[in-house]
Amino acid sequence: MSHSKEWVLEPETEYRFELDPGNSLAIKLVRGHAEIFGAELAEGKTYLFAYECKAAVFTYQGCTIEMSTASTEYVSEETPMYPYANVHLALEKMRVRAQRAQHGSPAPGPDEDAEPPRVLVLGPENAGKTTVCKILVNYAVRAGQDWAPVYVNVDPGEGGWTVPGSISATSVSAPLTTASPANPLGSAATSAPSTLTSNALLPLVYWYGHAETKRNPLLMDRLIRNLGENVNERHDVDLEGRVAGLIVDTPSSFASSSSTSNADHRHMLIKACVDAFRINVILVLGHEKLNVEMQRTYGNRMTVVKIPKSGGVVELDAHYRHRIHTQQLHTYMYGQPIHPPPGLPASANATAGGESALEAHLSPSSSVISFSDLTIYRIGEQSMAPSSALPIGATRTVSEMQPVQVDPAAPGSGLLNAVLALLAPPQHPDEAERYDEEVLDLQVAGFLAVTNIDVARKRMTVLSPSPGSFAGRTAIMGSFEWTEQ
Repeated sequence: MSHSKEWVLEPETEYRFELDPGNSLAIKLVRGHAEIFGAELAEGKTYLFAYECKAAVFTYQGCTIEMSTASTEYVSEETPMYPYANVHLALEKMRVRAQRAQHGSPAPGPDEDAEPPRVLVLGPENAGKTTVCKILVNYAVRAGQDWAPVYVNVDPGEGGWTVPGSISATSVSAPLTTASPANPLGSAATSAPSTLTSNALLPLVYWYGHAETKRNPLLMDRLIRNLGENVNERHDVDLEGRVAGLIVDTPSSFASSSSTSNADHRHMLIKACVDAFRINVILVLGHEKLNVEMQRTYGNRMTVVKIPKSGGVVELDAHYRHRIHTQQLHTYMYGQPIHPPPGLPASANATAGGESALEAHLSPSSSVISFSDLTIYRIGEQSMAPSSALPIGATRTVSEMQPVQVDPAAPGSGLLNAVLALLAPPQHPDEAERYDEEVLDLQVAGFLAVTNIDVARKRMTVLSPSPGSFAGRTAIMGSFEWTEQ
């Protein structure tokens, strides 16, 4: 690589980098062994990073890496990787015991718990929760036991495999790559043909529709329990998959208690996760007070462990998160081509995360549909104050959980530029078995963006990753909007 340099990393150190908007970075492992968030780098392969990516290359035994210049870069000798590796080893013992118990050979001792690890990761904002989850999942996948742990993302501000505003879960059988914050957990299957190993991921998705859990905690509670029910149903029939366990990534709001009402919502949603996913291990990331709280509440019936926060965690502001949300929505529709840095030869065969570049460009479909083709709901009122803020004795005319149908022709409908979650068909097509809030319990089949509304002709234009008919379909809008740049 021209304009490149080599870094020689000593054992147990990591090279950390941050990219500015519009910059990209190429990294090649020249010799030795290294990993990025638990995913091993292949020697001689060139990995691309872009879209304000912030990551680290760690080595246990030492290595030499070659790269172009990053916006911010440095090497750190103080890393929390050994504590994280120790957590992985403890979880691995639980998997092995659960597998032995399942096969009955040999049976665990009377004092040994034979349950697989079901881990809840908690921590404040900018603590590195998603990084820890990726490391633990990637280490499990690399353990050589054919584990395929379930990664659950209940942080609607992150988006996971789809778009922000959703919560999701999927079984992971190949290392999760890192190339861009717009795909924090790797790429899921899309409409494009692809050979990406991570594209075997087919996440189960529910639509919350907002970035903050405090916007509608009752809805969040219900969706978490829906997600948990689906994961448990799968594990009840897939016993081999069950022993790999699951890792639950949570939003920072689960760790903050700035007000009494927020604390109530926080405890309610933590309990929803514990119940829904049958949690038996809680990891608290760098937060002494939260660790004491969790020990007091759950320490008598499960393991609660405080683990250190990495010194490499970057403070992310609201403007950065907004840019990433916009990029995630654009990536969902158009794919995510990463342009190599200047001077990188074509022969380098550099790709995002070292994966195939087949899905870099997608061709979304723009369709003009009738207002009557799509039934659109909003959950609760558009702007809803918490119940505690209502006047004494006052009651709501619309509850937080009530689906309210949206009229596209009505002034102020908010549909223009809205992101819509297209729902899977109802499980009970028979009208006699329908119930008022059924749309809350339907999984997401895909996402649309409303790009134009023609009230006079009662038509609207929607953008979707793939063509298809929307006649008779149901969609839900949230508070996310997207316009093409």
